[in-house]
Amino acid sequence: MPDTQLLLAVCMFLAAALYSSVGHAGASAYIALMALFSIPPPVMRPTALTLNVLVAGFASWRYIAAGFFRWRVAWPFMAGAIPFAFLGGAIQLPGVYYRSIVGLVLLVSGARFLWPKGVAIAGATHDPPIPLAALAGAGIGFLAGLTGTGGGIFLSPLIIFLGWSDLRTTSGIASIFILGNSVAGLLGNVAVVRSLPPELPLYAVAVVLGAFVGTAFGTRSATILIQRALGLVLIIAGFKLLGTS
Repeated sequence: MPDTQLLLAVCMFLAAALYSSVGHAGASAYIALMALFSIPPPVMRPTALTLNVLVAGFASWRYIAAGFFRWRVAWPFMAGAIPFAFLGGAIQLPGVYYRSIVGLVLLVSGARFLWPKGVAIAGATHDPPIPLAALAGAGIGFLAGLTGTGGGIFLSPLIIFLGWSDLRTTSGIASIFILGNSVAGLLGNVAVVRSLPPELPLYAVAVVLGAFVGTAFGTRSATILIQRALGLVLIIAGFKLLGTS
């Protein structure tokens, strides 16, 4: 087995560990890594979504089992997101028109989480208005399907900054949200891309092992560490988007 494939698998393991520690699945990192390792572009998006399904499925189980999940917060976002993730997954469109803006938004959000004083949520957490959550979910879902990501990098800051959930519960909500979007995006992409790389089983094992490590950290660590990890994830994703714009 070529050394480059093993090295890519190790990098994916590390990405899955970091991203799953905050309830994310790592698709943006997988895409960046595959581009770095010269994986053919036509298979990058379905590969990232397939790995996302595995990591998000495992992470959802871990966070839900640990009690860090609220269906009332999750379902309006998912109801809006999943149909549009399917639609976005069926479209082959370069991301140059929005990557720069989204990248900057992620950098600002990530910097806010890494700010020394932390992220302050005013008052007690409260459930989001259903119409607003569904509308936001639709926009996030479309971007998720279009870019081959799960949308968690957009959802988590929104939920936390608006006081709709605490950090750990947001991780569980993001996991199930990403799982639904990734499945929908992958199904929408089947008609366009019908092949996956033969190295997929190796990558799958790597990211599941990474998710095992990452979710153990996310369900047991202090919330300030989770906050810092989320900030780092957003910064990485932001630079990745800006670098490909």
